[in-house]
Amino acid sequence: MPAHVDIIVGLGNPGTEYANTRHNAGFWFVDEVVRKFGGNFKQEKKFQGEVARSTIHGQQVWLLKPDTFMNLSGQSVLALMQFYKIKLANVLVVHDDLDLEVGDVRLKEGGGHGGHNGLRDIISRCGGNGFQRIRLGIGHPGNKSKVTGHVLKKAATDDQIAIENAIDKAISELDRIVNGETAKAMQSLHTK
Repeated sequence: MPAHVDIIVGLGNPGTEYANTRHNAGFWFVDEVVRKFGGNFKQEKKFQGEVARSTIHGQQVWLLKPDTFMNLSGQSVLALMQFYKIKLANVLVVHDDLDLEVGDVRLKEGGGHGGHNGLRDIISRCGGNGFQRIRLGIGHPGNKSKVTGHVLKKAATDDQIAIENAIDKAISELDRIVNGETAKAMQSLHTK
């Protein structure tokens, strides 16, 4: 049976110049969780990021926005996991995904990093890939050489709306996800 969730990590880059870029879709997600379920993000040096606490359908959950920049996200995740003695199986990572069409959302357990540097660092530092993920589709620019520019640019208005709708769709399943009802959440999220 899938594990309940104790930490939701939103991946992104700190700083105003990155705030509205596609690569920060994970940050947008946890910001929306705080808006819907309460909590306040506070800078926590010992966790190398901003941390909030929310109650989602009766389950207390830590929310984390690493401020290490994407490539070192695992440092922040590991610090929070170790301090609160939380297992990797109880971590949910929310991230942008080039391999999904803009606005698609997928829930996944395990798997590789798919070239995503934030996931690569979490897998490397935190002891494997045994965490859950919410993948937020941002589309692919069509050419590998354009990927960096694509993820670090602001999305067009239609794309932005599609990503926000995907976030809302995922949040509507958050009660199931945090309580370990992954199969039901997947069935709902993966049905168009």
